[in-house]
Amino acid sequence: MNLRAPAPLTLVLATALALSSCATAPRQETCPAGTQRLPGCPPIGAIDDAEINEIYQDRTWLPPGQIEVDLVELGKQAEIPIQHARTKYLGPTPEDAINSLAAKLWMIENAEHTVDFAYYIFKNDMVGYAMLGAMCDAVKRGVDVRVTVDSAGSIGGLAHPSLKALEKCADDAGFMRNAEGELTIRKARIQVVIFNAITRLGNPNRRSHDKLLVKDGRFETKSAVITGGRNISEDYYGIRGDGSVDPDPFRDAEILLRSKAMAVEEDLTVGELSESYATVLFLMDKNKRLDPGWSDSDQYQRERQKAQEQLKILKGYDYFRTAYAEMDTWMNTGFYDSKVRLAHELGNLTDKSVVTETEKNQQKNPNSIMEILRRIGEEAPELKSVRIVSPYMFLAEYKKEDGTLVKDEAVAFREWLEQDPEHTLEVITNSVLTSDNFSAQSIIDMETAPRLLLTPELREQWLDLKTPEELASELVTSDAWLELVNHPRVTVYETGRLDSVLLGKGDKSYGKLHAKFLLAEDIGFIGTTNFDYRSRLYNNEMGFFFHDPELAADVHASFDDLIDISDRWGSPEWLELRKAIMDKGGVKGQSTKRQRGLYKTFKNTGIIWLL
Repeated sequence: MNLRAPAPLTLVLATALALSSCATAPRQETCPAGTQRLPGCPPIGAIDDAEINEIYQDRTWLPPGQIEVDLVELGKQAEIPIQHARTKYLGPTPEDAINSLAAKLWMIENAEHTVDFAYYIFKNDMVGYAMLGAMCDAVKRGVDVRVTVDSAGSIGGLAHPSLKALEKCADDAGFMRNAEGELTIRKARIQVVIFNAITRLGNPNRRSHDKLLVKDGRFETKSAVITGGRNISEDYYGIRGDGSVDPDPFRDAEILLRSKAMAVEEDLTVGELSESYATVLFLMDKNKRLDPGWSDSDQYQRERQKAQEQLKILKGYDYFRTAYAEMDTWMNTGFYDSKVRLAHELGNLTDKSVVTETEKNQQKNPNSIMEILRRIGEEAPELKSVRIVSPYMFLAEYKKEDGTLVKDEAVAFREWLEQDPEHTLEVITNSVLTSDNFSAQSIIDMETAPRLLLTPELREQWLDLKTPEELASELVTSDAWLELVNHPRVTVYETGRLDSVLLGKGDKSYGKLHAKFLLAEDIGFIGTTNFDYRSRLYNNEMGFFFHDPELAADVHASFDDLIDISDRWGSPEWLELRKAIMDKGGVKGQSTKRQRGLYKTFKNTGIIWLL
């Protein structure tokens, strides 16, 4: 099956049109003849390059009042083409996590022209500071850098002194180079914005959940793009600031893409498209540009020094030094030739009536992740299996304002299963052992899995059980229960087993599942979106659909590996794990005991729509 997309209008064209028609980028001061050796002046021999001038202008921060068009709306409506790209998968293994971190630093340190950096969570830990150090070095080389961090996801930074210190690196910026490596008269910049800043009084629910790094996006042979579930903090790479290994890290997944030689001249590269997408995020009207000003210069200097120190420390750890030493080869070999399509939920940032008009909203966005998934399901009857990995797995029920049910995803899945006896559905999500979000986990265990597996009568009985009595209940030992939870074509797996070191019953570490991907044989999606209401309705999300048997095989293997560390929901082993968590006590134990009450509260009050 082809991943069909409307042709020819692109995000790049839309963005370029918006910028050129509504504002002119501030001109860089030119230096009088004979003064080019003065500070801030281009070196003698620097050229006035038209392509670099255009890139410079397109990448310039503009205050909302100077942007006369809605870039989010343009980005939502743009017709994104299918692209050919070289792809590589980074899965939930510790090795892939380290390679992911090494690849990100390699991309920044080997950028020749531009870097775009957009992340939901940015923490001031060793990983965060190392990234800052690398970006500061990049701008000194003449690399133009743009940074977008979400105000809610990265709220721990508050006044963001480390990011303001990063902006000060532009004081020592070098001059940009053109495609041939010649110095130009354009001085590189670091521009940092806070997405949907609290001080801009935007809707606090509308978040940029993006994780995106783009290297040299406009330069075909040099560009590289990485996206997926990993944020910028130690938690996602299995390491600690003291160099030790984190025994309980996030298990995540990403896709790395490099441009492939264009088949026809007018085709867009994956790097160009990704940079244009980053521009839409960068210029959203509720964003705030960070301005370090002239205050706290000593603090900024200390922050810059710390960034360089943390970068050096990270590179000194054996496990990272080994991975990084191989990056030149790793970043240029082992790729597959794949068909890909960027998808996003930009509509979530501005859509109205998100609870009652969900499907209409998604259909207005031809690039919607959820809309594309729906179309694939309708247009590809030959696909027999669906495999979903999500840390927060909800089955949505959409209703009109009068309460009329519009869509029930559990019913839709069951109808799809009934269409063909070969259809199978497998889901992998968190358990009470591995979850980092007990609100979401209560919905998974009390609604998602029961709606997929149980009859309405058994669901009610499950919800009415007293938690401490689960194992002794006649319900969970009945033939009806065992038959349904062992359904041959529907399986809900939850990561984590009884032999966990956290329970003191073994030496296995299962981490926290954070990967988000979907597979339908050779077609798949890897990105940032969870299958919860927040990702469906409020957050912007992004990722890439792909059609490629080799890449799919790697992702399928990852899925099978996750099965090996999981138990079926409702199985005796799964119930024993829940009991062990409750017996252990603590936050996890108490949250497990209260799951039924939590779920009923969320359901009855409508809070479930915000989770």
